[in-house]
Amino acid sequence: MPRVHGDSFLHVNQLHAVVETDRPLAELPRADPDPAAAAIARHVAGLIEDGATLQTGIGAIPDAVLGFLGDRRDLGVHSELFSDGLIDLVESGVVTGARKTLHPGKIVAGFVLGSQRLFDFVHDNPMIELHPLTYVNDPFVIAQNTRMVAINSALAVDLTGQVCADSIGHTFYSGFGGQTDFVRGAARAPGGRPIIALPSTARGGTISRIVSELAPGAGVVTTRADVHWVVTEFGAVDLHGASIRQRAQALIGIAHPEFRGDLERAAHAQHWLG
Repeated sequence: MPRVHGDSFLHVNQLHAVVETDRPLAELPRADPDPAAAAIARHVAGLIEDGATLQTGIGAIPDAVLGFLGDRRDLGVHSELFSDGLIDLVESGVVTGARKTLHPGKIVAGFVLGSQRLFDFVHDNPMIELHPLTYVNDPFVIAQNTRMVAINSALAVDLTGQVCADSIGHTFYSGFGGQTDFVRGAARAPGGRPIIALPSTARGGTISRIVSELAPGAGVVTTRADVHWVVTEFGAVDLHGASIRQRAQALIGIAHPEFRGDLERAAHAQHWLG
């Protein structure tokens, strides 16, 4: 079990029982990005400046983004999750935390999830600090990181900018995790950029993830009031402060071309375009 620095120690007197075990830790292997994920990652990477502090979620797209940051300088990390994709950036000198305005020089996270290589990397590494999620995910703490970039995923985004990230209709797909915390924290940070990144289609290209309206029962995790950047493999758009007409036009522009006509007709029917 890795011994990790930060606010992560308990005195033995605080334990009621100890059960010893000898077995490998559960690992999460990295997935190779498909062409769509790689294209999305390029667009997201274009929004990340030198000296930015990153939050990345779980999945192929966040990992792919990290692969396009090799030419950046002095990136920092303040993230709910620390995963394998960050190791190469630390070892190559891209992630230094030198320009962080909160915990400079430190990678701050709530938990680690990845391979044995990751567990070995964080073990007794003074650069890594784990803190309770009540601290890591506090939007007012997150906002203290200048140029905070929060990268999160979604299942669908409607033409007004509502983001569904936890359910497919009435069926729950996942929890919403720290998405709202980091979207709001990054929005408050000086020079911050909250990003929602998703493929333009699902089910082998048969349905659009940019939709005229969310399915009945689909939950809104990030509201249209909170949304900023939305990225697909077809581009990146900033919706913050935009009118409904501007939002619909922008999101149709990054939808898959096969579905843009249907989305335009639906937007006209709602009198959002005209």
